[in-house]
Amino acid sequence: MLGKALRLLCAVAWMTAAAGPTHAHDKIRVVASFSILADLARNVAGDAADVSALVGPDSDAHAYAPSPADAKRLAEATLVLVNGLGFEGWIERLVSASGTKAMVTVASTGVTPRQMQDDGRSRADPHAWQSVANAKIYVSNIRDALVRADPEAKAIYAANAAAYTARLDVLEAEVKAAVAAIPPARRSIITTHDAFGYFAAAYGIAFIAPQGVSTEQEVSARALAQIIRQIKAEKIPAVFLENITDPRLMKRIAEETGAKIGGKLYSDALSAANGPAPTYLDLMRHNARELRSALLD
Repeated sequence: MLGKALRLLCAVAWMTAAAGPTHAHDKIRVVASFSILADLARNVAGDAADVSALVGPDSDAHAYAPSPADAKRLAEATLVLVNGLGFEGWIERLVSASGTKAMVTVASTGVTPRQMQDDGRSRADPHAWQSVANAKIYVSNIRDALVRADPEAKAIYAANAAAYTARLDVLEAEVKAAVAAIPPARRSIITTHDAFGYFAAAYGIAFIAPQGVSTEQEVSARALAQIIRQIKAEKIPAVFLENITDPRLMKRIAEETGAKIGGKLYSDALSAANGPAPTYLDLMRHNARELRSALLD
């Protein structure tokens, strides 16, 4: 929890923070809530802004606990980018405690949210970036937010956004082609939590998860038994691990069903710079390759 000491630190930080660039050539400070969103922002900002992420590579934003240093970074920011759709349950408290005067932009604005069942309740699925079409909406929102925060660099942000959107067009064609190569009868897998609903809807692979939307939840013995029965009944060919979850659950399921363990999928976070998914483009290409490889075998 963000206590009294943190609020005092935030107050001091805000008093010394720059709410915007002090000179025309100064870079604005942009803080994104997690690594994937920060990567999208860097592609739009280019060299005109300094972009950082609160939740870094291979880290779980669902279970993140903000620190006083995070509050200080928000206090010094010009622009704060968040995913929205309930993804960052901690962000409103952090923004409030930091006292920041930064503009806060919800990058998923305009996305048509999926509804999903989470512990018996219907709620919005926050993992909208798993559809490349939605990532393009994020890019448009990020571009517009950067222009509002730093209008002198409008031309830079517009050009960067257009160039990156063209790369997303190429990416989407690649993902569709990878899935199209998989026989329809084999397009079902098990993943560790329900983070791929938008990917499933966009590209036609069924993802079944023993956990709900949040990796904070524990899988009950009853739910695990149901998943095992479903794998056997439907002859689901593969189970996949994710970079932000404990691999023991998937290994147990594979042992009890005989399903193949596929490669690691990246859902809520990028990999480290020397990993297979250090950018959003790499993440989507890596996931598509892993799915195709496992389901065609």
